[in-house]
Amino acid sequence: MSSLKISDLWIYPIKSLAGIQLTTTKVEKRGLQYDRRWVLVDKDGAFVSQREYPEMNFLQPEIHGNEIKVHHKHDKMESISFSIDEPNTSTASVTIWDDACTGKPVDPKVDAWFSKAIGKPVTLLYMHKDGARQADPRYAINPSDEVSYADGYPVLILSEASVELLNSKTTEHIPMNRFRANIIISGTSAHEEDTLREIEINDVKLFGVKPCARCVMTTIDVATAQKGKEPLKTLATYRKLGHKILFGENFIPVTEGVIKIGDSLVVSAVKKGAIT
Repeated sequence: MSSLKISDLWIYPIKSLAGIQLTTTKVEKRGLQYDRRWVLVDKDGAFVSQREYPEMNFLQPEIHGNEIKVHHKHDKMESISFSIDEPNTSTASVTIWDDACTGKPVDPKVDAWFSKAIGKPVTLLYMHKDGARQADPRYAINPSDEVSYADGYPVLILSEASVELLNSKTTEHIPMNRFRANIIISGTSAHEEDTLREIEINDVKLFGVKPCARCVMTTIDVATAQKGKEPLKTLATYRKLGHKILFGENFIPVTEGVIKIGDSLVVSAVKKGAIT
């Protein structure tokens, strides 16, 4: 197997907003530290995403010490800041697809800012320490495995080679950040990440449990927030299994620790019969 290394790291602190590029990060049981630990919900507690409000892509979070600051990339509206710590508020219900979990409201002033920014009444919730959301038991490694407000799994890994192969097949260049992966790896063949069952990065052990089924969010241009047909149109020609288009691999961490760009991936086990 090739020499696999981390080439990039990303977190998306507030689900469906723009991401933050990192050089080092801590891997926690729920995923990379701060990744998808906040979510915007509507009056019924259902999460709000770029699928319906693509302009959420223009909302850029930044972490400064003990605060998160969010600004609009194109609107001159004043930015908003709030503490990174757990709010001292009562829990509220959250629905992420078929999962029911809880979160703590951050601040009414923050809610008003986000509601104005996307044109819909929303509440920002934080995934509190005791707000466990269990990972899908069909794929979990341990019954105690958890996930943040991510769509389904704690960590998404994608290889540079997979994106390069895609771009060799489409006339429209598709950037890596369309896929909102956490860990980008180099030194692989295209879709080699699909074959990884057990890996170690420093002292962090992760299990590859399921390919990532892609949705319309990948068709949103991160620069313009406009929807197109790519990359799903091209991916459907060679990455479709049943009714799902697969691109990238979902991982569950079973130990915690710090990882950084340049770290090597040690492969302890591979899958048999993986789709590549």
